[in-house]
Amino acid sequence: MKNLKPRDYLLSIQHLFAMFGATVLVPLMTGLNPALALVTAGIGTLMFHAVTKFKVPVFLGSSFAFLAAITAIVKPEGIVVPENVPLAQGGIIAAGMVYLLFSLLAYLVGSDRMKKFFPPVVTGPVIVVIGIGLSSTAINDSTNWANLSETLSGTTLINIGIALFTLAVVVIASVFAKGFFKLVPILIGIASGYLLCVILHLFGIYTMDFSAITNADWFNIPFKTLDSNGVAFFSLPKFDWSIILSIAPIALVTFMEHIGDITTNGAVCKKDFFKDPGLHRTLLGDGLATMFAGLVGGPPNTTYSENTGVLATTKNYNPVLLRITAVIAILLGFIGKFGAVLQTIPNPVKGGVEIVLFGMIAAIGIRTLAESNLDFTHSRNLIIVALILVFGLGIGSLGGILINVGTVSITFSGLFIAVLIGVIANIFLPNVPDAE
Repeated sequence: MKNLKPRDYLLSIQHLFAMFGATVLVPLMTGLNPALALVTAGIGTLMFHAVTKFKVPVFLGSSFAFLAAITAIVKPEGIVVPENVPLAQGGIIAAGMVYLLFSLLAYLVGSDRMKKFFPPVVTGPVIVVIGIGLSSTAINDSTNWANLSETLSGTTLINIGIALFTLAVVVIASVFAKGFFKLVPILIGIASGYLLCVILHLFGIYTMDFSAITNADWFNIPFKTLDSNGVAFFSLPKFDWSIILSIAPIALVTFMEHIGDITTNGAVCKKDFFKDPGLHRTLLGDGLATMFAGLVGGPPNTTYSENTGVLATTKNYNPVLLRITAVIAILLGFIGKFGAVLQTIPNPVKGGVEIVLFGMIAAIGIRTLAESNLDFTHSRNLIIVALILVFGLGIGSLGGILINVGTVSITFSGLFIAVLIGVIANIFLPNVPDAE
C-alpha cells in the first residue's frame, strides 16, 4: 500500500467499473440482493487472494453460469419468492463444495488429468445449453409478455423500445468504443437505458417507482432479505436434494471456465499460476468464496475475465489493486441508497442487456467448440454434442425430471442431465476413427 501512487487507486476504480455491471446484473435477474452481491464479491475476492498467497491478480464476481438454475428457484413465474432464497443458498453452498472436491483432486492427481474428463466437446455444448436456456427470460423481461400470442399494446411497445435502445447502446459500446469505455459496455447500456426510462417517466410515457430510493437509509445491512410481507430477516441456507442437484452440477462447467480464466490471467501476467500458487489453491479460493456467498445469500462467485482485460490494457499486474477494488465494492454494498437505485432498474433495461449476454454465453460455447479444432466428421464428437444439446434443452424446457424416492422428491434439471450424459459419453465412446 505504501508504494502505491494516486494513479494506482484510479486503476482500482477502473477494475470496479469493469466488474460492476456483470456482478450486479446477475442478482437483479435472479431475484437476489444486488447490494449483497457486491459485498460477497468483495469478501470472496479477499478470501481468494488470501488462499492463493496474494499472488494472483483476480477479481471474483457473480457467475452467469448459475442464472437459469437460481432464477427457476428464487423467481418462478417471473415473480420473486423470498422464502425460496434459503433453498438457493443451500444449492450454492453445495456448488462451492464441488469446487473444494476439485481442489483436492487437483492436489492429488494434477490438473492435466482432471481436464481430460471435461474436454471442449463436453463443456462447449453445455455452455450453449446454459445460454439458449436463458433466452426466454431475456425476451420476457424485454416485453413483459405473458405469452407470445399477446397483442402488442402501447405499454408493450414502449417496453420493447426501451429494450432495443439498451441493446443498441451495448452493441455500439462493445464494437465501436475504445479504451476504458470498451471494457464496460454492460454498465454503459444499463446507465443509458435507466436514463431513458427516467426521461420517459418525466414526460408521463413510462412509469417508474422511486419509493425504494426515498425510503432507503443511507447505511444499510445488506445481509437481510425481505419476505413476502416486507419484513426483513437474515436468510439462513436450507438444503434440499432437488435444489442441490439443479445447482451443484453447474460447478462442473465453471470449473473449466476457471481453468480458462486462470490460464489467460497467467498468460497476461507472464506467470504460471498452475504451478505457483497452484491450481488446487485457486480452486479452493473460488470454492470458499462461493460457499461464503451461499451462506449469507449472495450469488455464486467466479473469476472475472473482465478484470483480466483491464490487466492486459493497463499492463499493471499488481494484485493489491484488485484488493482495493474489493474493499470499495464492500463499502458500496453497505450504502442503502445505492442498493435501492440498483433495485429500481426497469425490466426492459435488464432485458436489453440480457439479450446480448445470454446470446454471448451460447456463442462462447460455440467458440469453445470452434477453437478446439474438433473433427465433426467423427461420429463420436457429433453424438456427444447432439446428446448434450437435446437432453439439456429438451428436459430443461419441461422443467426437469421429477423422481420420487420414498417420501423424497428429487428434480434433475436439464443441465444436470446434459453434463452427466456428456461426461459419460466422453468416457465410454471410443476415440477412434469411424470405420469406412
